[in-house]
Amino acid sequence: MTAAHALPWSLHQNPRLGQWVSFAEAGIARVFTAKVELGQGVLTAMAQIAAEELRLPLAQIDVVSGDTRFSPDESYTAGSMSIEIGGTSLRLACAQARHAIVENAAARLVVDAIRLSVERGAILLDGKASGLDYWKLAPEIDWNQTVDGEAELRQRGAAEYIGQSIARLDLPPKVAGGGFIQDLELPGMLHGRVLRPPTPDAHLISLDRSRAEALPGVVKIWVSGDFVGVVCEHEYQAIKALEALSAGAKWAGDEGFAIDQDWKRSLPRLRSIDSHSERGEVVAVPANAKRLSATYSKPPLAHASMGPSCAVASFEGGALKVWSHTQGVFPLRAALAKVFGVGEQQVTVMHTQGAGCYGHNGADDVALDAALLAREVAPRPVRVQWMRGDELAWSPFSSPMVIKIGGAVTPDGKIADWSTEIWSGPHGRRPNRHGVELLAATHIEPPTPFPEVHEDMNVFAGGARNSEPTYDVQHRRIELHSLPGLPFRTSALRTLGGYANVFAVESFMDEMADAVGIDPIEFRIRNLSDPRARRVIETVAKMPRWDPKAPRGTGRAAGIGFCRYKTTAAYVAVVACVDVAERVRVTKVHCAVDAGLAINPDGIVNQIEGGIIQAISWTLMEQAAFGPRGVTTRSWEEYPILRFDEVPEVEVRLIDQPDLPPLGVGEASCGPAGAAVANAVARALDRRVRDLPLTREQIIAAMT
Repeated sequence: MTAAHALPWSLHQNPRLGQWVSFAEAGIARVFTAKVELGQGVLTAMAQIAAEELRLPLAQIDVVSGDTRFSPDESYTAGSMSIEIGGTSLRLACAQARHAIVENAAARLVVDAIRLSVERGAILLDGKASGLDYWKLAPEIDWNQTVDGEAELRQRGAAEYIGQSIARLDLPPKVAGGGFIQDLELPGMLHGRVLRPPTPDAHLISLDRSRAEALPGVVKIWVSGDFVGVVCEHEYQAIKALEALSAGAKWAGDEGFAIDQDWKRSLPRLRSIDSHSERGEVVAVPANAKRLSATYSKPPLAHASMGPSCAVASFEGGALKVWSHTQGVFPLRAALAKVFGVGEQQVTVMHTQGAGCYGHNGADDVALDAALLAREVAPRPVRVQWMRGDELAWSPFSSPMVIKIGGAVTPDGKIADWSTEIWSGPHGRRPNRHGVELLAATHIEPPTPFPEVHEDMNVFAGGARNSEPTYDVQHRRIELHSLPGLPFRTSALRTLGGYANVFAVESFMDEMADAVGIDPIEFRIRNLSDPRARRVIETVAKMPRWDPKAPRGTGRAAGIGFCRYKTTAAYVAVVACVDVAERVRVTKVHCAVDAGLAINPDGIVNQIEGGIIQAISWTLMEQAAFGPRGVTTRSWEEYPILRFDEVPEVEVRLIDQPDLPPLGVGEASCGPAGAAVANAVARALDRRVRDLPLTREQIIAAMT
């Protein structure tokens, strides 16, 4: 990589050098980021980046992450952009900090800077100690200078840390039984629980507190509108008090919540706000081309985090402090400030790692729960952890989606036309500076209801993400029917609309290949001019020795799935092998990845493997369900996820591109993995199943 880089968004928003690097503590370089650790290994990669550009050992790097007191405001950790945007920003800042200090040292020593080098923060002159180091020179640097991206970056051939599979820095405390917000304990900490209405439309009409108030350890019961919270000395006491409050609560307006579970038929009938995108020239489709159309569907999905959402808050002297596993400390701070009616500077949000979520689960919501209860028992801190039923019923869902694709293919295997229609609820309803979007805010008095939200094409974010095929298509039209009126809250889950859209696009690619009798991998290659895309497909095809003449309908088959995530991030191709008998079992998965420069190769492989496994779970078994009393999938029995004994062997081959910028990988494998499983099942059955998940019931329905 060379100088004069185009500056990433994070640097445009946070241009001052001192927002990224500090040498205030002797012997330590402290670097700042708002990108947070969600299990993706990002803090290890950030430390590697800083160590590389500052020429320091990893032990001398301290990464401060997701703390509104110190971090630059980079909005959310989302969209597989932590390294691509946040990491690149930090790299440019660290390179400029080193350059500024070395230039300052050259001026003090009255020598040419080319004679200086850095070793463990010490400035060497012709390889010998000069008596200067980062910490002596740091006070003389203008830390308000703008990061301009002109400083030279470390070349890959000389790199010590970039490109190395450094062991994850966040794992030791987690392996030892700590390291998560669920393990956080502050002096004098109390424990809270919140009683939720039975359905989103229910309202509290009466509450008998007497039984709960008589229980040991109860410190406070607070009721505001439809919000009922209890604070106790110990967690189990809070759980028992919650049970007593639930028995004493009467609600109105909680009937008639039943939702049509047939998403494929019901979504297109709902009120929608439409937008479209059209590219390329409309050309006459050859007369001998075959026209096809197909409709695919995906049900609402829950995040189903193994560790329920949790937060700790304290309120003292008019100032609120919150420890949260939110993915956006600054947007959450803004939303909390609105609820409390205070300035943002009176609210501090500190990220504390949670038990895993890629998207928008209940982390932000439970932060408000804890903050409201902490205000009532100030100054003692309050910890609130959701129950499993809360996590599965009240976290935002990934929207159900219906995708209809039409197209034409010539006898020689070229795509002649493409059109897509998508029906989807919103995928981006996180708390932010414009709207509160927090669950408890809709229940307290006065309430702040969730606003009606819809999405447009918006550079293919949200429901339209990855609806645009990566393949060479001379003309294509994509229409999004955004559904603002779904009767339950939807928001971001890993990939947003990308998983469903890639499942649909790649299923349709196989259907077009079948229509003209061409092997699915060969068909994809014929319609791809991007050499990086072709390479990942060709690479993955060699891994399992793909057989284009493999028989169909035997109950055992392999399938292919591919995409470039968001059309801007990593290229991923997946081949999944399945056995279909009483149920579908994925036996082996092969994957090829091109993510540009690999900061930590093992970290990339971890992310790809995790995305594959989660996508298999979505594809084979996951779906949220509803009834007259709201969400009915409130336990692991009702909402099963992939078990350890169902996880297949996964082989990942990383195509290293050290001379190209790093590309996001956190969500990149989910869509291709789900599509590969679906295509494998279609070949194993010789029958296409277009509705997810691929359960026994769905397969029987497709076969009859």
